[in-house]
Amino acid sequence: QVQLVESGGGLVQAGGSLRLSCAASGDTFSSYAMGWFRQAPGKEREIVAGINWSGRSTAYRDSVKGRFTISRDNAKKTAYLQMNSLKPEDTAVYYCAASRGNYYRQVEYEHAYWGQGTQVTVSS
Repeated sequence: QVQLVESGGGLVQAGGSLRLSCAASGDTFSSYAMGWFRQAPGKEREIVAGINWSGRSTAYRDSVKGRFTISRDNAKKTAYLQMNSLKPEDTAVYYCAASRGNYYRQVEYEHAYWGQGTQVTVSS
């Protein structure tokens, strides 16, 4: 099992940037694919980005391509989501997840380990 703790959320104006961190403990971090998800009020949780166990492969949903970057540092047992050019539509609670399945298929995270979430609010 693995425990995950997100941090780095907050309030930012449109066009600004935030860097989210997901610190892992309890198991071998490099054994897991990692994903960042978000859930806005009244909407379903959606995958934002995924990264495989080694960090060599990444995937993004279309609405964040070119603006967000997912990365991981296995030595530090931490995953990151760099968010640039933020828009009000990005406002949501952001969660990280660890899965032994595929890194970019949302269904593979159905039995993943999840963090507690961190709020990201983008004002106009």
